[in-house]
Formats: sequence, C-alpha cells, structure tokens
Amino acid sequence: MRVLMAGGGTGGHINPALAIASIIKQHDPTAEFLFVGTPSGMETKLVPAAGYRLATMHVAGFQRKLTFKNIRRNIQAAYYLATSQHRAKQILKEFQPDIAIGTGGYVAGPILHAAVHQGIPCAIHEQNAFPGVTNQMLAKEVSHVMLTVEKALEHLHPSCAYTVTGLPVRGGITHPDKTAARRKLGLDDSLCILSFGGSLGAGCINEAMAALIPWHVQKGLSINHIHGYGGMGRDTFPEAMRKAGIPLTSKRLRITEYIHDMDVCLAAADLVICRSGASTLAELEAVGRGSILIPSPNVTANHQYYNACVLGDAGAAIVIEQKDASPARIIEEVQRLYCQPEKLRAMGERAKALAVPDTDERIWQVVQQLVSMKQ
Repeated sequence: MRVLMAGGGTGGHINPALAIASIIKQHDPTAEFLFVGTPSGMETKLVPAAGYRLATMHVAGFQRKLTFKNIRRNIQAAYYLATSQHRAKQILKEFQPDIAIGTGGYVAGPILHAAVHQGIPCAIHEQNAFPGVTNQMLAKEVSHVMLTVEKALEHLHPSCAYTVTGLPVRGGITHPDKTAARRKLGLDDSLCILSFGGSLGAGCINEAMAALIPWHVQKGLSINHIHGYGGMGRDTFPEAMRKAGIPLTSKRLRITEYIHDMDVCLAAADLVICRSGASTLAELEAVGRGSILIPSPNVTANHQYYNACVLGDAGAAIVIEQKDASPARIIEEVQRLYCQPEKLRAMGERAKALAVPDTDERIWQVVQQLVSMKQ
C-alpha cells in the first residue's frame, strides 16, 4: 500500500499525520509513505526524524488585513496557488499513491484536491472543534472525514461521510498508573497540580503560576506542583521564584523549563492547568483529568476556545479566556477545587467519558475503506 500523507506548518498538523502513519504501519508493515509539506514548516525536521520521506511544495494563506506587508504576502500566495497544482500533479505522478490522507495546513489543499480529481481515494483528519479553512473546503471533496470531536461537523459540509475517530495520543498516556507515577516523581498522595504552556511556554500561565505557587507554599497547603515554564519563561520564571523565596525543586515542587516525561506527570496529576490544543485535550481525556483551560487567543479562528468548550460544556474543565485569566482568578478556582476534591474527581470522570478508547482501530477502518475503493 502506497500512502500519501499531507499536512504541515505546525506540530498540530504534523504529529497526527505521523500518528496515522504509525497506525497504518502497525497493521501493514510493508506500507510505503510519502509526506507532503512546505519547505519551511516544522515538517522538514519532524518527518525525516521519524524516518519518512518528505516532498515539499510552496503554499501560503491569504491575509485579510490589507497592509503593505500583507499585500506583498498575498501576491506571493497567489503565485504559489497558481503553481501548486503543477507541483501537486508532479508529486502524484512520481509516487503513485493508492490513498491520500490530509491532516490540515495549507499544503493539504492543493495535493488532496489534485488527488481527488485523479480518482485517488482521499480522507482528511480534523483535530479541532472548529475546523481549519483547508479542511472545511476539502470536506466537500474527499471520500471520508475523520473527526476528533463530533462538534466539528457543525462547520463542515452536511453531506460528508464521517467517523468520529478521536485523536491518537502518545504511547504510555492511555493507561496511567497514578501511584506508580507519584512514586517515580517522589510525590505523596496529596493534590497534585500539573501546569504548562507548551515548549515555548505561555506568558499568562507563567504569570498565574508565579502567584499560585507562592500562595499554596506559604499557606502550607498539601499541594504537589509540577510546572513547565517553557522557553519564554527561561529568564523570568526562575527569577520570580527566587524573589518569592521558592526553590525550583523541593519535596512538593518540580519547576523546569520543559517537561520531558509528560506521560508520567499526567498520570501523577489530579488537576492540569494548560492551553487547549487538540493533542493536549485528547491526552487529558485519555487519562481522565480535570483541568483549568486557558485557550490561546493567538490561533486561527480562535479554535482553542472551541476545543476547550467541548470539555467545559461536559463539566470536565473550567474554561477561562486569557483576558479573564488573572492570577487572582486562577488562585480562586484552585482554592475551590482544593476544598472540593469530589468535584475535581467528577471533572476527571467526565473527561474520561469523552475519550475515544479505540481511536487507532477506527482510523484503520477508515483506511481500509479507502483501500477498498481503490481496488
């Protein structure tokens, strides 16, 4: 089986593509893959590092706000659009895929559009509750649409064939052992908070944690806290802790720039404070953890807010928009949950109820459908 995977620009599009390729490989070790991405996206590093071939093509989105800089960008985007179909046909001719799967990003548009018109069975996977522009357009053309959450269907073509597959999560996430994880981290059975803003960090989360950590330490509350402040907090967060007289590592504290053992930390946590990217939420559901979600407003179509609302509406998370996420508000919510452990446990149970436990098998079934269409 020859499989073309298209997606790029951000890890949110690339990692699901890599996960889907891994699922296919587990069922069919002889499958061959070609990934299609841009020459400047994260895929240029992530895809070869995973052992797959990458073909590139230039694509770019159009800017709505008309500034001189954006006009120049739109001219370049128009040129890329005019040449993209030729490059797409060239890639398809050379690789001759049996099926094609897109996971979002501008690059998925022209290559899957060309594949559809050549009679190649195609599917897309949408990670977010509010689909990106590319997947909204492709949903009208492809044979099948895979969704992380059913709510995304509200923004897609009403007649598209779809399956709610969920989103593949990292190995080790799906069967958490809280006792073993805490033993490994040297933590007791008190409330454990895990907070992070991604590899780069998030300023508003760091600001809130710089107030929350001294608050619960100075009050002597039985709280374990793991915090990843990310690259943007490298110079400021340790200094804020030093000024507050808080050590970066102690019996109850583990404060680092980057959390390398996220699977262990998630297993140990009772409460997670973080952004609401699709992969993060899928992991919260898989482990069944209550959360305080602060969606990033700096994403396309504010999709993190819509992602967070899926958990918020189910009672699995407290959703606080960044403009409202003051340190005082975060402390207030944590204090409430600290005093109401039964509510936090219920939030975790509701998160677990949202998980799709057989995501891998559902994705493989869609792949088999595509292959049968080719035969």
